[in-house]
Amino acid sequence: MKSFRKELSFQTIKRRELINITHDVQRCVELSGVKEGLVLVNAMHITASVFINDDESGLHQDFEVFLERLAPEKPYSQYRHNTYEDNADAHLKRTIMGREVVVAITDGKLDFGPWEQIFYGEFDGKRRKRVLVKIIGN
Repeated sequence: MKSFRKELSFQTIKRRELINITHDVQRCVELSGVKEGLVLVNAMHITASVFINDDESGLHQDFEVFLERLAPEKPYSQYRHNTYEDNADAHLKRTIMGREVVVAITDGKLDFGPWEQIFYGEFDGKRRKRVLVKIIGN
């Protein structure tokens, strides 16, 4: 059984961004040499997420509205966490969107359903962030 580990890095410009990382993860699968197995992709920060969904701009805007309705950024004073930082909303948004995804690898390719893509969701950006890609298989 093979094992492969790689970190992807991101420097976001905005506080909240969605980045399609599907091609980056597929490249990791190719580098690993694994033809049959699993890939785990997880955010290595408590205010970021990795999730699977459709790459459609209207949907991305819907995520922003949905998440902001559930965990609004402001007023900062509404959160007990915001005594030192102002990112309590980012922690909550990450919990809603999830920490990681696991995708099957079949014949050296990510084994997706129609329209599925892997996204990195940044909820407290403007700094360097990392995503772990861990692959196991044959």
